[in-house]
Amino acid sequence: MTHGFTDRLRAAPPAVFTLVAGMAGFCAYFSMYAFRKPFAAGHYAHAMGWDFLIDYKTSLLIAQVLGYTIAKFVGIKVIAEIGRGGRAAMVIGLITLAWLALIAFALIPAPWTVGCLFANGLSLGMIWGLIFSYMEGRRISDMLGAILCASFIVSSGVVKSVAGWLMLHGVSEEWMPAATGVLFFPLLFASMWVLEHLPAPDAADEAARTARVPMNGAERAAFLRDHGMELVLLVLGYVLLTAMRDFRDNFAAELWAGLGYAKDPGVFSASELPIGVVVLGVLGALVVIRSNRTALLAMHGVIVFGAVLLAVGTLGFQLKILSPLAWMILTGAGLYFGYTPFNAMLFDRMIAALGRAGNAGFLIYIADSSGYAGSVALLLYRSLAAPKMAWISFFTTACYVTAAVVTVLTLISALVFARESRA
Repeated sequence: MTHGFTDRLRAAPPAVFTLVAGMAGFCAYFSMYAFRKPFAAGHYAHAMGWDFLIDYKTSLLIAQVLGYTIAKFVGIKVIAEIGRGGRAAMVIGLITLAWLALIAFALIPAPWTVGCLFANGLSLGMIWGLIFSYMEGRRISDMLGAILCASFIVSSGVVKSVAGWLMLHGVSEEWMPAATGVLFFPLLFASMWVLEHLPAPDAADEAARTARVPMNGAERAAFLRDHGMELVLLVLGYVLLTAMRDFRDNFAAELWAGLGYAKDPGVFSASELPIGVVVLGVLGALVVIRSNRTALLAMHGVIVFGAVLLAVGTLGFQLKILSPLAWMILTGAGLYFGYTPFNAMLFDRMIAALGRAGNAGFLIYIADSSGYAGSVALLLYRSLAAPKMAWISFFTTACYVTAAVVTVLTLISALVFARESRA
C-alpha cells in the first residue's frame, strides 16, 4: 500500500512534481554540506601541538578529502547495487556519524583532530549517490539533476557564511563546524521524508530513459569494457575540474583574503548565488531536448564552454578588466559548468543514449572517486611543491592549465560518443 502523499504526487501535474522532488533533493544535499564544508570558513592558522611539514588546515582538508575519496571508491559498488529500500535511513545515519566526528574535532587536541576530519569525510562520500538515486531515470531528470546540483553550488557559500557569522558571534573555530551542522538537522529530516515518499519512475520514464536497475560486478565490467575509452577521456578532465573546484571551495577564505575581502563573510554567498542561478538555468533547459544523443553532446558543449569561461575570466582579471568579485563569479561559473554535468544529467543521458539498463550512480562514482583523488593530489602539490606561492598566483595558473586540458579531452570524447550513441 502506498502513502497518500505518494499517490498525490503521482497524480500531480509535472511542474508540481518537479518542484517538490527537486526542492527535496536540493534541501537534503544542502543540509549535508552543513556537515562537510563550514570548517573551510576558518583559517586554523595555529594549533597547539602541531609541528609538521604540511600546515594544519591543509592537513585537515587532505584528511577529509581522503576519507571522502575512499567512500567514493566504496560507493562504486554500493551505489551501483543498492535498491530502493533503506536509503533514507542510510543518509541520516551517515550524516549523524559525520556530525559526531565534528564534535570529536572540537573536543580533542591536534594532531588527533586530523582523524576526526578523515572520519567526517568517510561518512559523507556516498550521500550524493543515495540522494541522486531518487532523481535518475525520469523524463524530467535533467531538471531534477540541475536543481540538485545547484544545492552544492549555493550551499557551500551559504554554510560558510553561516559559519563566519557564528564565529563573529563568539563561537570558536573548533566548535563552529559542529554548531553549523546541528542547525540543519530539521531540514535534513524533512527533505529525506519527502524523498522517501516520491513515486518510482513509471513506464513512460523507462521508455524514454531506459530502466534503472542495480548493476552487479559482471554488468559493471561489461559496461567499462564497451565504453571505457570515452569514460577515461571524460574522467581525466573531471579530475582537474574536481581538484580545482574543491581547491577554490576549501581555500575560499584564503583566496578572498588575498583579494581584500578578509572580514566580509557575506562574500561567500554573494559569489556563489549568481553561479547557482545561471548554472541551474542552463542545465535545466536541457530537459527540452528529447533526443538523448543530442542532449549528451550538448552537455559536452557545456563543459567546453565552462573551460573557456574559466580561462577568459582569469585573463580578464589579470588585465584588470574584471573586479575580484566578478572574476571569482566567472571562475566559479566556469568550473561549475564543467563540473556539474558529471554529477547528474551527463551520465543519466549517457545510460539512455547507449540504450543499456543500469544506473547512473555507478558512473558518477567512478568519476567522483577519481576526481577526489585528484583533489588530494592538488592539495599535496600545493603544500609540498609550491608552499610559498601566493594563493592567487597558484589559482590563476591552475585555471589556465585546467581550461586547456579539459577542452581538448572533452572534444575528443564528444567525437567518440557521436559515433557510438543512439538518438
